Amino acid sequence: MGFEHTLAVAMGASWVSGIKLYAGVAMLGLLSRFGQLQLPGNLEFLTSWWIIGLAAVLYVIEFLADKIPLIDSMWDTFHTFIRIPAGAALAFAAFGKYDAIIQGIAFLLGGGIAASSHGTKSLTRAAINTSPEPFSNITASLIEDGVAVGAIALVAYYPVILIGVVVVAVIASLIVIPKMIRFLRNTIAGLSGPPGAT
Repeated sequence: MGFEHTLAVAMGASWVSGIKLYAGVAMLGLLSRFGQLQLPGNLEFLTSWWIIGLAAVLYVIEFLADKIPLIDSMWDTFHTFIRIPAGAALAFAAFGKYDAIIQGIAFLLGGGIAASSHGTKSLTRAAINTSPEPFSNITASLIEDGVAVGAIALVAYYPVILIGVVVVAVIASLIVIPKMIRFLRNTIAGLSGPPGAT
């Protein structure tokens, strides 16, 4: 199994972990079990029906929670402590057959990639939640579901394209995240009212 394939799986798994971890894990396991995707390194554990089943159940819970305004933001906040370490761990495991230095680099970059997608998702959803109507929230969540499934499919069929998608997405996150933070700060400041207001 070549470096390019391993890199694509590591980057794709890390990036999707920051968006929809459980969907990504279930998809990786299913694609591998049914022969469309060969998992590199030490990722074979994802083919266990126990792992696939647990990921699927958690994804169903996430699918429902992620469609409800404010609940989705609480879910995202809690999953900051799960998605980013999971992204780092999946990248580390993907490079399990390589030496320790490369594994260490994969761990750090995997965590960074997961943090970029998770940060973009969480801040975007928090900004959407400033609108009282629920439809934009539901639409955004469905798009995220599609992106997660589509990205893992790219890993299986077009790994080079997936590498490009992740690189572009990380660059976009570096641009978007500061803007989203400023927007949310201004929104909160606007809700608080001008200084000295009663």
